[in-house]
Amino acid sequence: MKTRGWVLLFLLLSGCVVAPSPYYATMPPPPPREEFIGVAPAAGYIWIGGYWNWVGNRYVWARGHWVPPRPGYRWVPHRWVPDGNRWHHRGGRWERER
Repeated sequence: MKTRGWVLLFLLLSGCVVAPSPYYATMPPPPPREEFIGVAPAAGYIWIGGYWNWVGNRYVWARGHWVPPRPGYRWVPHRWVPDGNRWHHRGGRWERER
């Protein structure tokens, strides 16, 4: 029984993935893609625009999506910032309104 508990703990912990943050790209991102926004699923929903994500050694488009509002907060979009000869990803986030 003790062994089974350790095996279970190992399996649970080995499934944890820690995303690198911050992370860098070796080239500037392509221009943003045009997206079809469509109609919000409910009144007040906010459109979170898509962005270029760096995966492995290339950019991959992450599509935009609708999210419910967060009263007292505003959405700050994802962006890429030049940093010497590489590009630093600043993830989108909710920021408290002032």
